[in-house]
Amino acid sequence: MAAKKKSSRRKYGKAAGKRVESAMKRRKKGTLKSGKGGKGGKVKSRKQAIAIGLSEAREKGAKVPRKKSSSRKKSSTRKKSSSRKKSTRKKSSSRKKRV
Repeated sequence: MAAKKKSSRRKYGKAAGKRVESAMKRRKKGTLKSGKGGKGGKVKSRKQAIAIGLSEAREKGAKVPRKKSSSRKKSSTRKKSSSRKKSTRKKSSSRKKRV
C-alpha cells in the first residue's frame, strides 16, 4: 500500500497570520469587539478572537480557506417545531342543548 503524501503547501497566508496575531493582541488588551462594526461585547474567547482575525483577513483578500458550511444551513434543516400544527378544535355550534 502506498502511503498518501501530505502536501507541504501553506493553508493560510502570512497576511492571514498577521491579522490573527493582531486580533489576539487586541483581545488581550480588551479592545477586540464582536459583531459588525464592533458593536457587540468584548471578546474573551481565544477561539472567537482567531475567528475574527481570519474573517478580517478573508475580507482583505488574504489566503484563507473558505468557511465550512454548517449542516444546519443545508436544505435538511430541522423543521419539527415549525411544521407541528397546533391542535385548535373548533367548537361545534350544532351541539345539542340540554333542557
